Amino acid sequence: MARILVVEDEAKIAELLTSYLRKASYQVSLADTGKKALEMTRRERPDLVLLDLMLPDMDGLEVCRQLRQDTSLPVIMVTARDEETDRVMGLELGADDYIVKPFSPREVMARVKAVLRRASPGYAEAVLSQGSLIIDRVRHQALCHGQPLPLTLTEFRLLEILARQPGRVYTREQILDMVQGLEYEGYDRTVDAHIKNLRRKIEEAAGESHCRIVTVRGVGYKLEVAEHD
Repeated sequence: MARILVVEDEAKIAELLTSYLRKASYQVSLADTGKKALEMTRRERPDLVLLDLMLPDMDGLEVCRQLRQDTSLPVIMVTARDEETDRVMGLELGADDYIVKPFSPREVMARVKAVLRRASPGYAEAVLSQGSLIIDRVRHQALCHGQPLPLTLTEFRLLEILARQPGRVYTREQILDMVQGLEYEGYDRTVDAHIKNLRRKIEEAAGESHCRIVTVRGVGYKLEVAEHD
């Protein structure tokens, strides 16, 4: 069963999350500070981190940023602030999803299961190859023109979706439904944040001439991939 690290300094919420997860047969560890979260992540190698935004020693966004320097493990941010800017910032730093307090057990379980399912090696198999782009679903690796792309789980899943049919335009709603595994309303900037990160990483690794995400104004996004040289 998957191992989950809960990072939460409020005792009642930590107890609630731990109870939900253990009833679902997950193995749960608990950290009440950002420093402990980083140490336990390196030591225990959990399969997913539930990360509170407000921590006593450092901001949860900073914890997420440091986690992303070392690992691509799934991160779900938990926040009491229902501010779009906070959610978008978390996604831009590499969080795969977020939960806003107060939350229901059903919502927590649905999001945890969806993110873990996408992270599982058995979720998708084989290698997807489109011109200069190669996506190895089993090893969770993506190469553009031979250059590795350092992608988070959600960025990897987004690229995989766009690469299935290069040139096809996907709406934000379609992307949300396929990437998150849940339906959202009014969260267009969620997709935009991940697209921004994905574009930057592609350009830094391989240059825009080999793999390019194009915005189709008023519709959505598509991927253009060059053939091998």
